[in-house]
Amino acid sequence: MALELINPDDLPVPEMYTQVVVATGSRMVFISGQQPEDLQGKLVGHGDFAAQARLAFANLGRALRAAGAQPKQVCKITIYIVGYNRDEHVPIIEEAQISLFGDHKPANVVIGVAMMSPGYLIEVDAIAVIDGATGR
Repeated sequence: MALELINPDDLPVPEMYTQVVVATGSRMVFISGQQPEDLQGKLVGHGDFAAQARLAFANLGRALRAAGAQPKQVCKITIYIVGYNRDEHVPIIEEAQISLFGDHKPANVVIGVAMMSPGYLIEVDAIAVIDGATGR
C-alpha cells in the first residue's frame, strides 16, 4: 500500500493533516465513528473533552488493528465535535491524533455538531487503504 501525501504549492501547508492523499492498494477499510466508550459501551470522561479525545483515538487504533490496518495506512479521518471551538479544541485534538498517528498526517475534516448522545463530545471515523488479505 502506498500513500502519496501532497500539499500543493498554491494551498497552505497544514500542521496536522495533508491537503491531498492519493492511496494505492487493494483493500479499503472503513472504520465507523469511534466514541469515548469502554468495552461495555459506557461513556468515559463525561464533560472532559481531552479524556474523550484520547479514548476516541485509542478506540480508532483498536478498530484499525482489528482490520489488519496500521495508523500509517489511514488516508482520511473525520472528527465530529460538539460545540466546536478551534482555539479550545484543536490543541487537544492534535495531542490525541499524534498519540495514534505520530508524524503521519492523513487528510482530515473537523465538523462541529450541535449534539451527540448526552455527554458525548467527540467521535472519529477513518478510511484506510491496505494491500492484500494481510494488510501489508
